[in-house]
Amino acid sequence: MKHLDWINVRRRGAAAMAALALALTTGAVASPASADPRAVDKTPTATGYGGAVSTVDPEASAAALEVLRKGGNAVDAAVAAAATLGVTEPYSAGIGGGGYFVYYDAKSGKVSTIDGRETAPAGITHDAFIDPKTGKPYNFTPQLVTSGVSVGVPGTAATWQRALDRWGTLSLGEALKPAIKVADRGFVVDGTFRQQTEDNKLRFQQFTSTSNLFLPGGDAPAVGSIFQNHDLAATYRMLAEDGVNALYRGPLASEISAAVQSPPKSASATLPIPVGSMTPADLAAYTTLDQDPTHVNYRGLDVYGKAPSSSGGTTVGEALNILNTVNLSEMSVPQALHYYLESSALAFADRGKYVGDPAFVDVPQKALLDPVFGKERACQINPNKATQVPFKPGDVTSYDGVCPARPAAAASEKDTENISTTNMTVADKWGNVVEYTLTIEQTGGSGIVVPGRGFLLNNELTDFSAVWSASDPNRIEPFKRPRSSMSPTIMLKDGKPWLALGSPGGSTIITTVLQTIVNRVDLGMTTPQAIAAPRASDRNFANSSGRAFVTAEPGFISKYGTGLAPFGHLLVPSGDAFTSAAEIGAETAIEFLPGGKMLAAAEPVRRGGGSAMVLKPSP
Repeated sequence: MKHLDWINVRRRGAAAMAALALALTTGAVASPASADPRAVDKTPTATGYGGAVSTVDPEASAAALEVLRKGGNAVDAAVAAAATLGVTEPYSAGIGGGGYFVYYDAKSGKVSTIDGRETAPAGITHDAFIDPKTGKPYNFTPQLVTSGVSVGVPGTAATWQRALDRWGTLSLGEALKPAIKVADRGFVVDGTFRQQTEDNKLRFQQFTSTSNLFLPGGDAPAVGSIFQNHDLAATYRMLAEDGVNALYRGPLASEISAAVQSPPKSASATLPIPVGSMTPADLAAYTTLDQDPTHVNYRGLDVYGKAPSSSGGTTVGEALNILNTVNLSEMSVPQALHYYLESSALAFADRGKYVGDPAFVDVPQKALLDPVFGKERACQINPNKATQVPFKPGDVTSYDGVCPARPAAAASEKDTENISTTNMTVADKWGNVVEYTLTIEQTGGSGIVVPGRGFLLNNELTDFSAVWSASDPNRIEPFKRPRSSMSPTIMLKDGKPWLALGSPGGSTIITTVLQTIVNRVDLGMTTPQAIAAPRASDRNFANSSGRAFVTAEPGFISKYGTGLAPFGHLLVPSGDAFTSAAEIGAETAIEFLPGGKMLAAAEPVRRGGGSAMVLKPSP
């Protein structure tokens, strides 16, 4: 066995090493271990020099670190880590999905981005999500998400190739080598992987290809066993040899299209499984987009994010502009959090009204990120009382920063983004930085594994509004990218990287990134403390009575609920219909310390904890 394989296993403890040895020597799947070796061996914080990485998974972090050790740069390492996440985190990411790639180039001092979001196929119709039997939208889950009609044209493989072409030093084949090794020799199943498989058991049972891969013997893989994915390893080898054209113009394009138009249903399938219209021509037409980042200045820091089709950069940026009108560091913590929550709600009101794919919608990005507009939106915040009804959008056609401000007509918005997704942060010894968020949307995506190929297809098209309206910026259109909340963010101080961060979490991605910035910049927390702190998410939603509410982790309510009570915020424990898990987000970050030192940080607890590593550790 090569050195890299054993290095990865050692991070998971003796039980993992024994299990892997058995799998390699006998071809058998190991018996379940009594403990969860992955969870106990993850390290959420690391400091040192020469390069750093933070992901949700130690296999992915180790893959990136090995590339950095061999002289690759941050882009090479990020692609290697992303491909490995496609193996070990297949329900959150993979070549069946898409994402957004943000890059800081140390030589030029410039931040650039790649939009690798999925697109709707040419044949999609405005009523694609309407059940013809009832005339009403399909139930969102499990019916609509478990379908061919929910699948967008994947962008992840094209993103990897575009990033390597623009900034990398490795070929795609070289960058895929660590992931191929992990897929072939297997990884140790942890409690999160098994639980996610069990949660999706009904959906996975609908498809022969999916149940064969993820439900061997009819059950989820046992904790401590070895999960191998030889089909995915073979698919990666095909991409390594033939390039991404194998996916977009080769045999794989036809196989993806066939799985969408005629999903591989099992004989016992019980869900309706609406079919899609994707064709090989749709895959051949796909292209990533090179875009300028969004930019605002917050407390003297330059904050760069992802422009639409993501709403992350504009919404985080607008909220920071609103907060720039006050000094949070001079306030009590409850009052600072009050302003954080209200600024987020205001920015979400404008997100729902104005943001969609700019190829189809006239997105007023300049206005949304204008500090004068932010100042005018701040007029809506009562310093002593939370809004009791959702905020109305601001008027982007006429603003002067003077109170009172005239609102625009409200938008009708229903949140359908899922909390799954994954994020990574990578930096190299030259000072290049990558912040990359990628996803297949729902945990488990559409539930459809492309037969014989080892990866799940996304359900990203469910991020479109289910009911078509000409005034909705997120309405369904052929070739359109659905609006996203992914918010990969890079912050510069005096022109140099200071903090890079991002998170999964559906629409709570925006608030997770925003709250972490407030925690670090305004509330005096260290980056690990800012990530670990309990979270709350105000997305300008109303309950059935029309009352504005805030989704909050139970720990946030316990710690801050009493202090926030005088402001009148309605704190609803996360795990409701809008946030299907008690945890909000699963962040990764790197802070750049004086003297070239790097602090990599990941979640200590959420989603089983993350994995931070540095090339040359130092206290």
